[in-house]
Amino acid sequence: MCGRYAAGSSPDALVVEFEVDLDRTDEVPRSILKSPQEPPPGAPDYNMAPSKQAPVVLTRALRESDEAYADAGPDPLRQLRLLTWGLVPSWAKDPSIGVRMINARAETVLGGGAFARAARSRRCLVPASGWYEWQASPTATDATGRPRRQPFFVHRADGRTCAFAGLYEFWRDPRVAGGDDPLAWLTTFTIITTGAEAGLDRIHDRQPLVLEEDDWDRWLDPAMSDPDEVGALLAVARAGRFEAYPVSRAVSSTRNNGRRLLDRALPDELVGVVDPMTGEVIGDGR
Repeated sequence: MCGRYAAGSSPDALVVEFEVDLDRTDEVPRSILKSPQEPPPGAPDYNMAPSKQAPVVLTRALRESDEAYADAGPDPLRQLRLLTWGLVPSWAKDPSIGVRMINARAETVLGGGAFARAARSRRCLVPASGWYEWQASPTATDATGRPRRQPFFVHRADGRTCAFAGLYEFWRDPRVAGGDDPLAWLTTFTIITTGAEAGLDRIHDRQPLVLEEDDWDRWLDPAMSDPDEVGALLAVARAGRFEAYPVSRAVSSTRNNGRRLLDRALPDELVGVVDPMTGEVIGDGR
């Protein structure tokens, strides 16, 4: 699964890197959080967690009622928008279901259920500096007797931003009158995961599906609805693109944030940690 990631780029940088036509991150949509998001939506966030609003790239035509429609016209535009992490299907009775739908499995996403319709027409890219995953130690335990869990940060070896394959959905709150009221709508997304490649599988058996730039246009094209074409992109597997290293356990608390979370953990912090590249156990802990 992917339950936490770093989104360290500014909207301006993402507009350039993802060749965005329209930056809409200044439009902060409805939030499901009880307290204001910290850092604020759109600001670099090194501990992005479910239910937060995150920058997402999607291609979609504007509605005629949209202020930008007159200049943009009816053609689909590549947009950068703030969406809530945790997909809420259009048929859901309330948005609480989203916390259980932060990930969608590439192997089954087209087969039916809550993700199938979005997989055919509402696909997006989720920009990330990289993601965090927790490794269960084979030798060390915590105070409760469970395997000690060591967080790792996984990123592209070439330093480029990861483009997670994602899906998005619109949910209308039946309790809010008036379809044009911004508070009536919640736009959410999920991150697609696939089996972890060799090496990374020593950390966790799943990883986000990261698409290469050559595949972005096809993935974002809302006109591409053929399951076989979508499935071909879901099956993309290019090994060897990523590096992983252990980081401080401070990332385990969503109260902690900042670029320091990406710092490599000190040697004396590692107890019963398996090196993902060599399989060596560091700091046995027995």
